Amino acid sequence: MANTDSVTPERIEEWFDHNGFVCTGQVATSLYLAEVLSKPVLLEGPPGVGKTEIAKLWARFHGAELIRLQCYEGLDESRALYEWSYGKQMLYAQLLREKVGELLSGAGDLGSAMTMLRGQADGFFSEDFLLARPLLRAITSPEPVVLLVDEVDRSDEEFEAFLLEVLSDYQVSIPEVGTLRAARTPRVILTSNDTRDLSDALRRRCFFLYIDYPSLEDELRIVEKRVPGASASLAERIVRFAQSVRRAELRKAPGIAEVVDWALALVAVGAESLERGTLERTLGALLKNREDLETVLAELSRHR
Repeated sequence: MANTDSVTPERIEEWFDHNGFVCTGQVATSLYLAEVLSKPVLLEGPPGVGKTEIAKLWARFHGAELIRLQCYEGLDESRALYEWSYGKQMLYAQLLREKVGELLSGAGDLGSAMTMLRGQADGFFSEDFLLARPLLRAITSPEPVVLLVDEVDRSDEEFEAFLLEVLSDYQVSIPEVGTLRAARTPRVILTSNDTRDLSDALRRRCFFLYIDYPSLEDELRIVEKRVPGASASLAERIVRFAQSVRRAELRKAPGIAEVVDWALALVAVGAESLERGTLERTLGALLKNREDLETVLAELSRHR
């Protein structure tokens, strides 16, 4: 955890760098301004460029818990906000069966019994039986948290609208309980792989930053930090190869994590260069489907 009493972009950049993440001045300044302006941060860019890692480190920077909401098609309010713990309600109902019998012993008819139960049933829809999902946990946490809404572009437009409503007031209304307001306003980071257009309303609510694949120099710094066992010449060959692969027409261009994994694999097999045999044995760490492997190897054959 960093001392956040005098946060500056320079301190953020230095702290991230010290913790193994090559943080550009643009990223550090965006996080700083989002902090000053009390806005969520929307990080957009291709998969594998470090968006989620930024959120994790931002939580560590503040000594805060990271609460992650992974978005997907069909995600709805109950899975993101709360639901009732029906299993716990049933268990309590079984345990209290005798007590309910005593309560209803004086009821003369069904109508009287229903009237007597009506006031008691609300007890099963109290906060004791509330199962908090990520959004509610972030809002009601008494401690500082960073809420990561990961891959928000994978959710439906209806959920995006609901999310905007929650993030506007940092409160939620639960009919059986009432309105729950944030004890402490959570820091929020949303990530998007830019697979669909997000609403203007959501974009206006956030501080926006587009993160692309790193430059050759920055990616080389990343590999050198994460894979100290790689020689300088091997690290440079790895990064140049990875960057050339991204320019090919692939189903899934390799992200930074895959490049680091591949570098670790090459060091593990004692590679000194990127000969074809070495590539054939290790490219599975860099490329993740058959078509991409075949495309890259075919391109290598054409340039022999």
